Amino acid sequence: MGFTMGLPEETVDLVRESVGPLEDWLERNDFRSYDPYDVKGTRLYRWLSGLPRRAGLFPLRAIRKGIAISEERFPLLTRRFLLVRKRIIPEAVGVLARAYVDLYEGTGERRYEDKALRGLNWLVRHPARGYSGFCWGYPFDWQSVMLIPAGTPTGVVSSVVGDAFWKAYQVFNDSGYLDVCRSVCQFFLNDLRRDEIDAETVCFSYTALDDFHVHNANLFVGEFLTRVGKEIGDRQCVETGRKAANYALREQNPDGSLYYWGNVQNHYSPRHIDHYHSGFEIRMLYGMWKLTGEERYRQGVARYYHFYRNNLLWRDCVPKISPGRIYPIDIHSCAEAILCNATLADEFEEARDILPGVVRWTVERMQTKGGWFIHMIRRHGGRERKVCVPYVRWGQAWMLRALSQVWAASARGPG
Repeated sequence: MGFTMGLPEETVDLVRESVGPLEDWLERNDFRSYDPYDVKGTRLYRWLSGLPRRAGLFPLRAIRKGIAISEERFPLLTRRFLLVRKRIIPEAVGVLARAYVDLYEGTGERRYEDKALRGLNWLVRHPARGYSGFCWGYPFDWQSVMLIPAGTPTGVVSSVVGDAFWKAYQVFNDSGYLDVCRSVCQFFLNDLRRDEIDAETVCFSYTALDDFHVHNANLFVGEFLTRVGKEIGDRQCVETGRKAANYALREQNPDGSLYYWGNVQNHYSPRHIDHYHSGFEIRMLYGMWKLTGEERYRQGVARYYHFYRNNLLWRDCVPKISPGRIYPIDIHSCAEAILCNATLADEFEEARDILPGVVRWTVERMQTKGGWFIHMIRRHGGRERKVCVPYVRWGQAWMLRALSQVWAASARGPG
């Protein structure tokens, strides 16, 4: 029996009551918003960040720190001062399109189909140009170990967007959407860099510009290649996807977790683990298990989920930001907690048990009367402080995606 028959009716009702106001808010705002990373992409902040660490430049470095503090405490005012524009972000459109397909599948309402098609059509018209296939990135510069210019496509964004086309292909039975997925795979295979670890192991780069080993990005690419390759009968896609997933298994820690960076580059941020990237990785490993049926992937998922369950949830319902910290409680972590546990609930009894509490806590503590979800809850001096900014890519899109999956699953009945 699928988890949906065991999900409390009050949880399903709460999800439905939450979705309506959220989608109304999204419609009123035309999917445009600021982003948590857009301030750091401004020319002023990048210039200040690039200054050499010399004592004589201390006042300028202090200005940079002041901007960071201002952005944390006065996010809207800071963006207006720096002339940051609200944007439509491809990742948000893709996540929302996938959510609307789920809602259409769960309700049969044509308005959800119309919203999904509108998003998919926008994505077809706005890919990154000059690459081997469909791909997408962020419309602002962002700073990692190196500067990634605006518009640079990434494996994460392209696979997340590709997932919307995949779901549309399944639900609407339109081969054109599968063609888009096939094209995304060509971007992965031809434009991203691949580090050949050994004959059975590869790691894909984050973008076509870098050589980073980042586990969630590599797993997103590997799972998508395997999924699409299996559907179209492309052995290269399937085998390359398996090799990417093998990299995660190779580097899994004894407790089941994965660090954000691969071991070859863990000097960038050694031993870093956070909630939402862990959720991504668990879901992608779960997808590999369901696609291949291979026991080693099932074991990898089970070990990682055991770590997740014991280290990234407080009181079985509050998503911790990292194993050693509860705060800040981030809306992206909350959305991923719902989505990850909903994804695993058919196979993991613990996930079925945890899901209602995570849904209730998130809706009751993070959703506003206006329908949108706050960015995060911080804790200063023993008191909680809410950061009330409605970032679409970071929070609203992923929350609609998570809630819609629970709704659609409940409508399907036993899985």
